Amino acid sequence: MTKIGFLGLGTMGAGMAAQLLAKGFDLTVWNRSRAKADALAEHGAKVGSTPADTAAHADIVIAMLADDEASREIWLGAQGALAAMKPGAVAIESSTLTIDWVRELANVANDRGVGFLDAPVTGSKQQAKEGTLKFLVGGTDEVVAQARSVLDAMSTDVVHLGPNGSGAILKLVNNFLCGVQVASTAEAVAMIERCGLDATRAVALLAGGAPGSPLVSAISQRMLDHAYEPNFLPQLMAKDLAYAKAAFAAQGINLASADAARARFDAAVAEGFADKDIASIVEPLRRV
Repeated sequence: MTKIGFLGLGTMGAGMAAQLLAKGFDLTVWNRSRAKADALAEHGAKVGSTPADTAAHADIVIAMLADDEASREIWLGAQGALAAMKPGAVAIESSTLTIDWVRELANVANDRGVGFLDAPVTGSKQQAKEGTLKFLVGGTDEVVAQARSVLDAMSTDVVHLGPNGSGAILKLVNNFLCGVQVASTAEAVAMIERCGLDATRAVALLAGGAPGSPLVSAISQRMLDHAYEPNFLPQLMAKDLAYAKAAFAAQGINLASADAARARFDAAVAEGFADKDIASIVEPLRRV
């Protein structure tokens, strides 16, 4: 039986780890806050005391973390997972990170005889819970094949895009587009409401027309319902837009629209919505 170590049990990681447990994998989990790990232990998971302890006997180690800083600490810190991994094991980084850090981590892993995939996901909390994520994967054919059954257990699609860094690139492009759509949807909803239109009818027309998308439909409904149970946090989207801006700038593209969108997420955080869903960015616009 494949032994898996899972690092990070936040909004996405908890659902992903639960899927692996439900599919019968031998799972050891670690989270900075022990309570989230203990919740999975009640369903049969083992709990690691450190990232290194979690990774020591694993065939595959998966991380789902907030940012570059957290990823570096968990993989390469004093109790980091990578040094504890056995040769021939596979490290999978599913967090949304900078391309430079992902490639650096891949090189360190390969130097230590550990296979590496950058495999961020599309989908949110519900898709993680249901096992219907899509993985955007960078790495070699051989390592993808080695990890395939584990990725399949958490997803409906595993898209191998190319060498290490490829998944990280497309994930930043994906989240850039998502962030701009969410910000523009918030502005549109606020305009509709301030002008006294029937918001339900107006938003339905927009969501079902040319401006619509699955994201616009879902986010606009949350905004109308004031339904802010977190699926994705505003500060994480702001971080992703900052990472995307840097990645695009390296290719000579100035993401002016990302700057404007990020300002909306930063404003929501500043006004007390840091722990709410990204749909809550409409609230500062409603208050003006």
